[in-house]
Amino acid sequence: MVDITGKPEVYREAVAEGSIYLKEETIRAIVDRKVKKGDVFEVSRVAAIQAVKGTPRILPLCHPIRITSVEVSFSVSKDHVKVSVRVKAQEKTGVEMEALTGVMAALLNIWDMVKYLEKDETGNYPTTRIEGVKVVSKVKGDA
Repeated sequence: MVDITGKPEVYREAVAEGSIYLKEETIRAIVDRKVKKGDVFEVSRVAAIQAVKGTPRILPLCHPIRITSVEVSFSVSKDHVKVSVRVKAQEKTGVEMEALTGVMAALLNIWDMVKYLEKDETGNYPTTRIEGVKVVSKVKGDA
């Protein structure tokens, strides 16, 4: 790990986003809350929050961070769901890895919950894909 002992604690914020592309019928099932495993948005929100808090267990060189806020939002289009995760902390190091981890966990959770709707006759996922995972913004210093 990088030594951050001498760094001051300052306000940190990061926003990450990414999208999962799905069949139109799958998007409809999500919006209409007809997915067998339950409410895709609520379960994915919890998955994102857990992932943010557990980032150092997943990425071994990330420092444990005292997260002060996690906001997860979803936007739905005809062919994809976009996930956005905002993470805040008062810390010595940034929170962008936590935001990215939260986005990926939410996207993977969506895939897991709807995979039965996405499979083709051979059991593969010809159109399902995750794209555009990136850090949208990062703040260090005054909020």
